[in-house]
Amino acid sequence: MRFLLAFSRGIDSVTTALGRAMWWLTLFMVLIGAYNVVTRYAFGAIANLFGDRVALLLSGNVYLELQTYAYDLVFLLGAAYVFKADAHVRVDIIFSRLSARAKSWIDIAGATLFLIPFCTLGIFFSQSYVARSWRQLEVSPNPGGLPRYPIKTVIIIAFALLIAQAISETIKNIAFLRGHPNSGSIHAKEQTAEPVVESV
Repeated sequence: MRFLLAFSRGIDSVTTALGRAMWWLTLFMVLIGAYNVVTRYAFGAIANLFGDRVALLLSGNVYLELQTYAYDLVFLLGAAYVFKADAHVRVDIIFSRLSARAKSWIDIAGATLFLIPFCTLGIFFSQSYVARSWRQLEVSPNPGGLPRYPIKTVIIIAFALLIAQAISETIKNIAFLRGHPNSGSIHAKEQTAEPVVESV
């Protein structure tokens, strides 16, 4: 179990590093979005001061596509980190009332029966889509647009990261169910926080 938990921690460290990188990319996305708004609304003023050529260079499609690509990367590469942090939305009326051990069993079943197979299918069906884009060296049809094949490759990477994180969470949940003191499972923290009811 120690080897598996060490493997899990390795996956977690990669996921966490990517997640933190996505924090900064989110800031970049907001700043480039603000820049796009300013340059679009101030296009006339910039053109009057510096000429149409400069105004067009400062407000080209490349900046809009940079904003879109940043959003795509945050969504795709941040998904595994959100899963690790258990920060995804859970809409339920039953799960939150269950014991920590029951939640662990459900998460194990969900990861092995649904998430990993879904991501595997995602990789399988994305391969030809991404390969075709690489063969064509696909570029955005918009004037001054960016290459599209690198960002499409991230689809496969995102699915692979989710599979890796699902394996990591499964290892941690199994360790928790086996009573390992340093399982790292999110449900281990819940169990220690559960109130102890003393019998009178």
